[in-house]
Amino acid sequence: MKRIGSKPMQSEKRLTTILFFSIVGLFVASTCFARYNPFEIFFNMENFRSFVVDDFFPPAVPTGLKLKAIFQGILTTICMALSSTSVAAVLAFVTALFASKRVSPIQKSPKFVRGFATFLRNIPALVWAFILFSSLGIGTGVGFVALCISSYAFMVRAFAETIDDISQDNLESLQAAGASFIQVVFHGILPSCLRGFISWFLYCIEVNLRSSTVVGMVGGGGIGLVLLSYLKGFKYNMSFTIILAIAVMVLLVDALTNYLRKELDLE
Repeated sequence: MKRIGSKPMQSEKRLTTILFFSIVGLFVASTCFARYNPFEIFFNMENFRSFVVDDFFPPAVPTGLKLKAIFQGILTTICMALSSTSVAAVLAFVTALFASKRVSPIQKSPKFVRGFATFLRNIPALVWAFILFSSLGIGTGVGFVALCISSYAFMVRAFAETIDDISQDNLESLQAAGASFIQVVFHGILPSCLRGFISWFLYCIEVNLRSSTVVGMVGGGGIGLVLLSYLKGFKYNMSFTIILAIAVMVLLVDALTNYLRKELDLE
């Protein structure tokens, strides 16, 4: 007697086996090409443990000017993430109107605008910081512009897709009533998409807060630059204290954004 469902199960098992060996093959080929031994970390685990335990522990207790520098660096990092995300959100909203296939007043603009945003998005904020470092020098200006560019590129695509998901009936009724493009934006698009825009905005704040620390380490200012100065000075105990402060900062901001999502019913 022929068992029901045996062929689909065999096909799924065969597909799983092929996928497993494909992943293993890609892993082996990649490590051979990169000349990297992925198990090397296990051979040097004792050195790593010794470095962390002996040099990083216990964390130092900052006082006086050191404590002031850490708090100032954290505050600068938070302000840099908020300001860059806010400016990028405004610019992205305006650009997204021309990137949306539904509401763009220029028929061919969505293809070019989305392509431009994709190009900017594929360049990490860290790379932008390196590019801007040579022209703007060390400081928060580099971090602000680098984060603003990466956030802008991401939110253009996110905002455009949010606009494309709204009901077409609402827009058509406004256009049939003789509403101008600006009126359609403020009376049709914003009320329908505002919750989605805020959700993406909060997400970008979380991302930029983490990225601003890394960007700061290459000259973008903030707590990342403070951390780099202690690492270069081989003051690992104080570096560990700053790392803990960064972790607490990120956790608090994540908790705040999650609270705002629940209060605004964005989840």
